[in-house]
Amino acid sequence: MQVEIGKKETQNIWQRFIHWLATLLEGKKQKSTIASLDGVRAIACLSVVAYHLTLVTTQDIRLWYPGKVSRWIASLAYAGDTGVTLFFVLSGFLLFMPYAKALLFDSSWPLARHFYLRRALRILPAYYVTLFLMILIYTPSFLQFKRLGDLFMFVILFMDSSPTAFKQINGPFWSLAVEWQFYLLLPLLALGIALLVRRIAPPKRLAALLCCLGGVIAWGVLSRTLGLYLTQHPTETFHLPRTVINVFLFFFYGVPSAGLHGKFLEDFGIGMLVSTLYIYWRTQSSEGRFRLVSRRLAPWLFVAGLLWLYVMFMWKYDQKFPHTWPLFDNYFPLLDHVGELGYSIGYGACIASILFGADWLKRPFEWTPLRWIGLLSFGIYMWHLKLLEDFTHLAVLQLQSLGWKNLILYNLYWGWFLVFIVPCMLLLFALVEKRGIQFGDKLTRRNTEGQRTPPPSAKEVVSSGSQTSGT
Repeated sequence: MQVEIGKKETQNIWQRFIHWLATLLEGKKQKSTIASLDGVRAIACLSVVAYHLTLVTTQDIRLWYPGKVSRWIASLAYAGDTGVTLFFVLSGFLLFMPYAKALLFDSSWPLARHFYLRRALRILPAYYVTLFLMILIYTPSFLQFKRLGDLFMFVILFMDSSPTAFKQINGPFWSLAVEWQFYLLLPLLALGIALLVRRIAPPKRLAALLCCLGGVIAWGVLSRTLGLYLTQHPTETFHLPRTVINVFLFFFYGVPSAGLHGKFLEDFGIGMLVSTLYIYWRTQSSEGRFRLVSRRLAPWLFVAGLLWLYVMFMWKYDQKFPHTWPLFDNYFPLLDHVGELGYSIGYGACIASILFGADWLKRPFEWTPLRWIGLLSFGIYMWHLKLLEDFTHLAVLQLQSLGWKNLILYNLYWGWFLVFIVPCMLLLFALVEKRGIQFGDKLTRRNTEGQRTPPPSAKEVVSSGSQTSGT
């Protein structure tokens, strides 16, 4: 009897804990979010963690060697950093949705000040707390007077454009700068698109909007190519003042570094394109031809997206380890120009197939533990590399010297991730991230309840743009 009572009490405690965790992460009421995309965000996060674990276990501590495992597996292991691309595609998709709806169907136009406020309160509190702690713990030299200029680049989130700040303090920070700069650009970019699309009758706007987004994607590739050329030919100015070239490189390209150059606008653009198609898809009849065909083709699109991604991963791996995949040996320079576009196309196809597909295709990405990792992904992304490196020096090197097997040591890293990193990020979410999110919701909800903002006309777009730039 006492054993049964003990089991019931344990079950009740466990159920209360799960309920508390669900309430903390998702709120008391489910928001109108796309649950499967939380799972996709978790995949992006775990991919980056796995990639950095690959670097730690092959460079910092030699647990395995790429040349001694199957090239099929190694190509996948070294592709995890493209999880950052998936993050960018997701951001483009989610943040452009209200603009796509307004542009296609004349719904309420999102207020720029609300957008900026929500985005700032979503990422800046946790980012600044993390930045402060990492400087104190790992790089106190950034508090010296001579490093204040570099520190300022971190404060304004432009460290990806500074050669003396890039990948300092914490490697993963660079992508937060790219993300933040996209936030600053998006409302203005949407207003510019509205100037063109609003001149066209609503039935024809889908094609016009897709063309505009194609231009955004093309500009992402072109600016990357131009930036590569200018950094490889530093004396070339195209008869322009060098100041103009430097301004272009600072705002549209950043620091030249293999695989990390550019502002990744093609990634965001692919997400925006998928977002537009999804908004249009949702308005169609459930028995309409577009929805029926897309649902039928979704599994094939998902498989095609995965195959496309794996080919891109093979190409990427062959660039790092030449002659592994001889098919790609003659195309090394091209990957720097179109690699991001290739990754984002593959990830965009997979996201579209999940959104347009049947429930069975969504279900794996709606698995609750996976979704919760996705909800904690911001903190995990910022902290995981430093904490993995700490674990190497505090425990793994000593255990390796005692003769522990490499496979066990590798698995210990994932144990460390689950029992220490994830709980720490849950604490960061509860104390910092969630409060910022709630505060942003409170500030913006007060001004939007019962209010409908009509989509701007061409004249209003220009006026709104000038007002936005001053706030």
